[in-house]
Amino acid sequence: MEQFDFEEERVKQEILKLGAKRVLIQLPEGLKPEAPRLAKTIEKSGALPIISADPCYGACDLATAEAENLDVDLIIHYGHSKLLKYERVPTIYVEARATINVDGTVEKALPILEKWHKIGLTTTVQHVQTLDAVRETLLHAGKIVVIGDSGRLNYPGQVIGCDYSNAKSIAKDVEAFLFVGGGRFHALGVALSTFKPTIVADPYEERAYSIDEQAERIMKQRWASIEEAQKAKSTAVLVGLKLGQKRFDEALSLKRKLEENGKTAFLFVVREVTPEALMEFPTVDAYVNTACPRISLDDASKFPKPVLTANEARVVVGELSWEELCRKGLLEN
Repeated sequence: MEQFDFEEERVKQEILKLGAKRVLIQLPEGLKPEAPRLAKTIEKSGALPIISADPCYGACDLATAEAENLDVDLIIHYGHSKLLKYERVPTIYVEARATINVDGTVEKALPILEKWHKIGLTTTVQHVQTLDAVRETLLHAGKIVVIGDSGRLNYPGQVIGCDYSNAKSIAKDVEAFLFVGGGRFHALGVALSTFKPTIVADPYEERAYSIDEQAERIMKQRWASIEEAQKAKSTAVLVGLKLGQKRFDEALSLKRKLEENGKTAFLFVVREVTPEALMEFPTVDAYVNTACPRISLDDASKFPKPVLTANEARVVVGELSWEELCRKGLLEN
């Protein structure tokens, strides 16, 4: 994949500096094809490379337990920036910055952005280095450009799957957002967190398009799930076991509030929230997901029962109104 910088020389130097003998390689799905080649590079440094074949959804999903189980000296985590404050196993983050040119795709986005004057810029860590140039392109087109830097993430304008604080911090100051990067996943997060028109400039597909219709469909689906969950007699509150997704105290609090509202509630612990796992409990009518909120939104059609986010559950128990939830944004934890 020549479109990404895997910082192989830095990785080799870090391995030598740490004297690591056993290294765990962790990559997200889109970068996994590079794993065998990267393993060969690490092997040349004198370390034993071990490739994690499990899914990896972000830096919240660090393979710490696997590393400890295998007596690994070092985790090399590709494709994301540092998220956890502390790691139990030494970890190198290789952000895999994209080398692809985004200028042509941003130009294609300009006609779609024509009716808005104040534009917010967002992207993933792979493209944060392009935002200054993208800003100049938009300024040259007569736009006012705002890039959020709320301090919760590592770079101005950066968004991740569950954190859109940089976008939300400027939502009142802009009329629309431009997301620079591949696919719909992060752009949908921007739209569902800010409720502003969101345009994607995708340099991999070499096209620009609006995400708004899909965001509107998700909004309608979320309200339908809340209505269905309000009728549920028994609800399971899911506690995620991944390091960056475990919110046990929040789960306990939601269980108590559901019970105060006359519902039978249970605590379930789970590492992977999948339809197959939840189908094993046919007497449970609805679920509350306190792990990654994107599971509830992006995979809703795959689950036979409603799987609410924590804040959607607060609508069910009357702690939040639908309007207040919308003001918070659907991905707010």
